[in-house]
Amino acid sequence: MNDIPPGLESLDYTFAGQRPAGTFAPVLVGVVGSGNLEVLLEPASGSDCTIHIETSARGFGPIWEAVVRDFHLRHPLGGVRVSVNDMGATPAVVSLRLDQAISELPT
Repeated sequence: MNDIPPGLESLDYTFAGQRPAGTFAPVLVGVVGSGNLEVLLEPASGSDCTIHIETSARGFGPIWEAVVRDFHLRHPLGGVRVSVNDMGATPAVVSLRLDQAISELPT
């Protein structure tokens, strides 16, 4: 049974990490309740970067793929799980939130 609320689209992407993220506490940026989006970064086992997106903007898979590919090219981290909850944010806002989340990681 699908536990995604009606009207939401779920997208999943996996990228091979090139730089281990190391140990960090989960990072949450943004607020989905404001009609925007939130991004959660969590440490994950393995060397991949996985990105899970739940969005109310159905049918924009190619745009999401372009945004997350660009993100991973700029930040090729491994051992990271990224969760995005979106309520119709523009690609520029998505990129901004992803960058904000990365900037919270220890260097």
